[in-house]
Amino acid sequence: MYDKQVRRRRAVLALLVAVSLILLTAYFGESAGSPLHAVQRGVIQVLSPVQEGASRALKPVRDLFGWFGDTLHARTERDQLKKQRDALLKQVIGYQVALQQNEQMRSVLALDQSHGIDPSNERTARIVARSPDNLFRDTIKVDLGSDEGVRVGQPVIAGTGLVGHVSFVAPSTSIVTLITDQSSTVSARVLDGATRGELGLLKPSVGDPLDLLVQQLSPDAPIRVGDPVVTAGSISSSLESLYPPDIPIGQVTKADPQELHDSQQVHVSPYADLRHLDFVQILVAPPGAGAQRAQVP
Repeated sequence: MYDKQVRRRRAVLALLVAVSLILLTAYFGESAGSPLHAVQRGVIQVLSPVQEGASRALKPVRDLFGWFGDTLHARTERDQLKKQRDALLKQVIGYQVALQQNEQMRSVLALDQSHGIDPSNERTARIVARSPDNLFRDTIKVDLGSDEGVRVGQPVIAGTGLVGHVSFVAPSTSIVTLITDQSSTVSARVLDGATRGELGLLKPSVGDPLDLLVQQLSPDAPIRVGDPVVTAGSISSSLESLYPPDIPIGQVTKADPQELHDSQQVHVSPYADLRHLDFVQILVAPPGAGAQRAQVP
């Protein structure tokens, strides 16, 4: 029974193949007006509306699948572009940081050259932390300590001028007290055009540490806005200053004659941008030098 079904299927298949070959041969051998061509045109005319309707009906489905494909492709491109953007942003930030640090290092070198500071007596340090409270305590932490020859009391400068002094030392780190700290006092000289300039003590004002005050000035000193202020070095034979002479500190921003007469003080803005430093230089004492002490009132 099974063998008969197989033989019948094979016979039907052979018959269909033979009929197909006959029809193809007849179709390609006939002219355009032959019966087979006419049947083809009729079938096309009948099925064409069905095909067009099916195409229109399936168009939303095709569009939906196309939307999913485009969305997935767009998300992949978006993720790739985000990665490229983040990588480029890191590079740009790295370049900007490098340029800023390079500019600070160049300004530090220029200050050394202009004031004759011996490179063997200085140590360049990176700032690693800042004091969270700048109202009463204004300090920074640097990455050099006693292992590199840093000692308490040594002056600290930046590319544009005086920064402060070392107030605490550990083996590999140090704390620097800035000139804007309420405990800081610096012997200063206002270069007002006089032969030696006006001597006084520089201290931060209460409530605004960046507003420095040069006090104990002569009431009739000819000080004007814009006059530069530098370290005076020692102004007392009994006490030495922590700071070498003629290191720039800042410039006079307010010199009211009445305030100068009544309080013997003028207002000064520091040259160094004390809130945005990355590097400072510590002026270590040369071998054999004795310890120095700060000038106090």
